[in-house]
Amino acid sequence: MVPCGAVLWRRLLRKRWVLGVVFGLSLVYFISSTFKQEERMVRDRTLLQVQEHEQPIMWKVKFSSGNSSQLSNQCRNSVQGKLLITDELGYICERKDLLVNGCCNVHVPSTKLYSCDSCLPNGCCSIYEFCVSCCLQPSKQHLLERFLNRAAMAFQNLFMAVEDHFELCLAKCRTSSQSVQHENTYRDPIAKHCYGEYPPELLPV
Repeated sequence: MVPCGAVLWRRLLRKRWVLGVVFGLSLVYFISSTFKQEERMVRDRTLLQVQEHEQPIMWKVKFSSGNSSQLSNQCRNSVQGKLLITDELGYICERKDLLVNGCCNVHVPSTKLYSCDSCLPNGCCSIYEFCVSCCLQPSKQHLLERFLNRAAMAFQNLFMAVEDHFELCLAKCRTSSQSVQHENTYRDPIAKHCYGEYPPELLPV
């Protein structure tokens, strides 16, 4: 036997005015949600504009007077290279010539300091480790400072965490949205690691 409540509920749903009320309430909810979302987007956009114009990003990057003059028992390095490694002093060497302290062995003839061997004049390189080594040249400091001064808010998450010249070069030389066009194609498929102020030229469509 069907309960009375279920029968009454079915009869109510058959009445047009009940369906109208349900539809009206749904429409009001949809419209209010849309307005709230639009209001939130406008508020967020305004906040970003205020931050961009009135509160410049406080970059933490520290530059040294010359990495090669520093005496250190330990070195950070670019880690992931299978064949080549760049240490924080600017030396690039073969992985087999990396010392236990993380520094390149400077007494090996193939070890180079501030090498730009695979890099173009625009600061884009085909090999990541050469990009980092070239970027670490003390003469590149002003170029990197100019980049940070004009970097968009979009790069805040990428570069706010870096604290010195070496970390900046590691981050800058990694491929990012600056290196691609149409989200899936490299601007320059050969020289895609860039430390320069500007991304590679766009390839013709």
